[in-house]
Amino acid sequence: MCGIVGLFLKDKSLESQLGNLLSDMLITMTDRGPDSAGIAIYGGSAEGKAKITIQSGNPGVDFEGLAADLEKGGIRAHVWVKSTHAVVELEASKLDNVRKALEEIRPAVRIMGSGESVEIYKEIGLPKDVVARFGVRSMKGTHGIGHTRMATESAVTTLGAHPFSTGADQCLVHNGSLSNHNNLRRELVREGMTFETQNDSEVAAAYLTAEMAKGKDLGQALTGALDDLDGFFTFVVGTKSGFGVVRDPIACKPAVMAETDQYVAFGSEYRALVNLPGIENARVWEPEPATVYFWDHDKAA
Repeated sequence: MCGIVGLFLKDKSLESQLGNLLSDMLITMTDRGPDSAGIAIYGGSAEGKAKITIQSGNPGVDFEGLAADLEKGGIRAHVWVKSTHAVVELEASKLDNVRKALEEIRPAVRIMGSGESVEIYKEIGLPKDVVARFGVRSMKGTHGIGHTRMATESAVTTLGAHPFSTGADQCLVHNGSLSNHNNLRRELVREGMTFETQNDSEVAAAYLTAEMAKGKDLGQALTGALDDLDGFFTFVVGTKSGFGVVRDPIACKPAVMAETDQYVAFGSEYRALVNLPGIENARVWEPEPATVYFWDHDKAA
């Protein structure tokens, strides 16, 4: 049993409130998963820039002097430290270079996510503590997703927490379990995907990344997941401009959605949505089994 939330803003006037609204939604789901928590915020970056969120078990050592060490290797970057995580901003063309550089100069560092827009923060502990540790309430953005975990099939670790990110500006949160993840993992490895954990949810994220690399949009990739993934699942997924939801054909995991002219919201339970502005006038519904729900800022423009 886990708690997942998501918020996709249509109204730009709410963007300054994204972190605060999403934090309240996630904290409300604490009793569905007190082991660890994570949140992804899509907040954009400067023109031509990219961001990579990294995590360290020893941030005092790994983050000290990191910008200077990267510059020695020809990578100019700004580094913002947030507790056990740091956000490295650099030229978008250097994104692959910084991954290789980090492997060499900071081998203990782990990459949480990267792209032009997304920042991902996740750690062991209660949602309220994770939110406070990383200053999530003050973060701005266009959309975001969150997860609070009750581990059932793998260890409680930072890497095992959600969201899982396996592609640029892509991440996934999951409630449920997959039965064919080992076979699918082997297929994805043959296609060139790499994995950080044994978690079945990371396989789901990698599947979507691989499908979108073939030219599908998020909605099309989620439709394919209904045929290719076995098990019980509710997924909430973010891309640079998109937000998607899908439940398996049996749909035994709880889910509720709400939509107004200002936003689309998802929660494992309705109580995650009750403090959203205008919720009393929202269209509220339970997402149908085996049905893809998909919104995209670029396609709406």
